[in-house]
Formats: sequence, structure tokens, C-alpha cells
Amino acid sequence: MNLVVRNQPQPAPMKLTITPVAGSGSKEPVPSRYALRVGDIDVMVISDGVLPLPTAMLAHNADPVARAAWLLDMFLPQDAFDWPLNAVALRSGKQTILVDAGLGLDPDLHLPRAGQLLQRLAAAGIDLPSVTDIVLTHMHMDHVGGLLIDGVKQQLRPDLRIHVAAAEVAFWKAPDFSRTQMPNGFPDALRATAKKFLAVYRKNICTFVDEAEVARGVVARRTGGHTPGHSVVQLASKGERLTFAGDAVFPVSFERPDWHNGFEHDPEEATRVRVRLLREVAATGEPLVATHLPFPSIGRVAVDGDAFRWVPAYWDY
Repeated sequence: MNLVVRNQPQPAPMKLTITPVAGSGSKEPVPSRYALRVGDIDVMVISDGVLPLPTAMLAHNADPVARAAWLLDMFLPQDAFDWPLNAVALRSGKQTILVDAGLGLDPDLHLPRAGQLLQRLAAAGIDLPSVTDIVLTHMHMDHVGGLLIDGVKQQLRPDLRIHVAAAEVAFWKAPDFSRTQMPNGFPDALRATAKKFLAVYRKNICTFVDEAEVARGVVARRTGGHTPGHSVVQLASKGERLTFAGDAVFPVSFERPDWHNGFEHDPEEATRVRVRLLREVAATGEPLVATHLPFPSIGRVAVDGDAFRWVPAYWDY
């Protein structure tokens, strides 16, 4: 996959320097990880599984007829479909960085096809003690839940640094769900998960205001919108770039960036963040990865009139 900024020389094909577990992944019918390189930074996109949700969650402010037409055009079901869940593992210098930690295991939500990240990290040969840093785009449970599975904290190194925006930590001390449109049970689950995460990992949390350089060429930048402390992670090395957009971008966001996602705590600000981010990556030509775009969620963005167009990257075999 030629994931380079326009007018830059093509990098030599490279995979993440890991040792696969023998026979790993043999029971899975589809791929669950994809590796590439951005300059000197090794990148692996890892699927945490899928999260079935009502399609209205994609655009609760949209005309139902327009939303139904979009779903029809995309060959998607009208009532509910599977939202992808993606996380990213990075290696920059001596640091191994995990961007988001997946859903984990919440038996009350009955989501057996999600929460696969930890077993897929293991299948890729990435052991938890090797992780030096974790960056959280935000503290929704599908981004922090994997850290709350029994036995996980004991495997992580004591000096692990968990980077998250200060505004995000402050928000979850008294979260406001008044502008969200979530299925029953989700607000309570989100609140409980964030509260538990802050209690369990309070000594490991490293907060930042606007941005933080987590490792050489790896910068977390607060955008707000989706949640007050929502952040993106931007990679830059040897003239190449890549942005992990977290939950700033969803499948409908390219054609209809003004449609509001049900999990957005400030829908209007989320729209402004989304448009600004999509314009940025369209201007640079860099690859974009996002949590809820179809795996491996790697592609580019093109401006299309007043909206945008998603251009999936070709897989490199």
C-alpha cells in the first residue's frame, strides 16, 4: 500500500517488527490486523470487532427519508448494522504505543463480537508489558474498556503512561448526556466505565491541554466536539503523515458531515471539527484512519463540492 504524501518518494514496504504467535488467527475467517509504515514509525491497525447499533445513531438529525436513501445507496440495512471498532498499535524508536484500548467485556451489553483487541494483540505477538504508552482519543467505553478486563492492569508495566486530554478527564467527573441520542443502557454503561477507569489508572494518567508529543513523530491533539476532550493522533516522519481520527469521522461523514452522530456530546462543535479535519487531510493527501470506518479503515479524503469523498487505499499483499 503506497501510503505516502503526494510528491514524496515511495517508502520501502515494511511490516511491524513483531514475532507472530505460531498458528495465531487460524480460527478467524477474515483478517483482523494490517501493518504499514509511516516514515520510521511502524503502524498496525487492529480490529476490536464490531458493535451492532441502530442506523439512526449515524444521523439522528437527518430526515429519515434522506437517511434511508443513504443506507440504500450504501447497500446497508435500514434498521441496524455493525459498526467497526479499530485501534492502532505504533512503534516509534523504543516506544510501543497503543492508541485506544477497545471495548473490553461488558456482559450487560451483550456484545459478543466486540472486545477482541487484547486477543488480537497477542495473536500479533504484541505483549502488554511491551506497551510503554497508551493514547486515548476519548473515554467512551469502546476506547477504554479493554484496560478494565480482569488481569490486564497486572500485565501492564508500572510506569505506563496513559495520555488523555485534561478536558476529557474533567468532563467524566460529571458527564452531561443531554445532547446525545443513545440506546437505553449506554449512558449508564459509559458513565460507569469512565468512573472505573479513572479510579483504576489515576496514577498512570498524563494529561495535556492542547497537544502532547507522545513519541518522536507521534502527537496527540485535542479537537473537542465528540466529547470535550476528544483528540486525534497525528503521525509525521520523513515527509510522510497519517492521522488517526478517533470518533471525529464516521461512514456518513464524507457525504454528509453535517449529520449528527448519536454519541456526540456537542453535535454542532463535532460537525465543525469534522469539516476542519477532513479539509486538512484532503489538503495534505495523507492517509486517514478512524475508529468506526470499515477495517482496515485506511484511505484518503478528497473534496467533493461542499462535501467530501472517501477513497479507500488498495491493500498491499
